[in-house]
Amino acid sequence: MKLLTGNDLASGDVTWWTGSDWSRHVEDAADVGADGDRIALVEEAARRVNVPYVIDAVATSDGPRPAHIKDRIRALGPTVRADLTLKPADPDAGAWVI
Repeated sequence: MKLLTGNDLASGDVTWWTGSDWSRHVEDAADVGADGDRIALVEEAARRVNVPYVIDAVATSDGPRPAHIKDRIRALGPTVRADLTLKPADPDAGAWVI
C-alpha cells in the first residue's frame, strides 16, 4: 500500500491524500498505488500541498498505518505528551500504538 503525504501550505500541518482532497487524519488516506508521484506533481503545482511524497503503509482494520516510524510519528503527532497528539477523526476507531 502506498500513501501520499505532505504539509498544508497555510498551517504547516501534516496532510494525507484521500483520493480527491487532503486530510489531517491518516485514517482518511487512500492507497495511491503507482499514481502517487503523478498526483504529487499535480497537487504541488496547483499549490494545494507543500513537499508531497509517497510512503509505504500497511492496511489495518483501523485504516492505513505508515510502515516507517518517522511517518507514524508524523501521522500521530508529538511523541512526548499524549495530550498533544492528533486525535483520530473517528474517536471509536481504536487506539494506535507507535
